[in-house]
Order: sequence, then structure tokens, then C-alpha cells
Amino acid sequence: MDIEEKKILNRLKRTEGQIRGIQKMIEDDKECIDVITQLSAVRSSIDRVMGMIMAENLKHCFEHPDQNPEEQAQKLEQAINMIIKK
Repeated sequence: MDIEEKKILNRLKRTEGQIRGIQKMIEDDKECIDVITQLSAVRSSIDRVMGMIMAENLKHCFEHPDQNPEEQAQKLEQAINMIIKK
């Protein structure tokens, strides 16, 4: 496992903890605005993970341009489409 994979997994574990915290907040009848604030933080964290994964895939394509150009072109196109859809 490389450093980037560890970073991604750590971020996902923190997000998982946040979600558990949100579940507890709902069970404890916490204020709506507080729950929404935490949900927004989870969404931001997930968006960050998606960006990290896309960046790693793009980096790989640029660092190894000689490996299956058709596959790399397809990956680049997919990444561009995901970015544009945001």
C-alpha cells in the first residue's frame, strides 16, 4: 500500500467516524442545523477523497504515457467528464 492509498483510507475512516457521530446526534435529537453542518462536512470529505483518487489516476496516466494509449485516453476522458459534471 502506498502513501496515497493510506491517506485515502485514513480520510475514509475519519468520514466513517463522522457518520457514526451524525447517527448518534440524530438518536440524541440534536439540533437540525448541527446535523446539517456535520453532513456538509461528510460531503466535503467524500468530495476530497474523490479528488484524491482522480488525481492519482491522472498522475499515473501522465507518468506512464507509453502504457496502453487507448486505455489512458479513456481514463482521461472519464476523469474530465467527472470534473465537468461537478
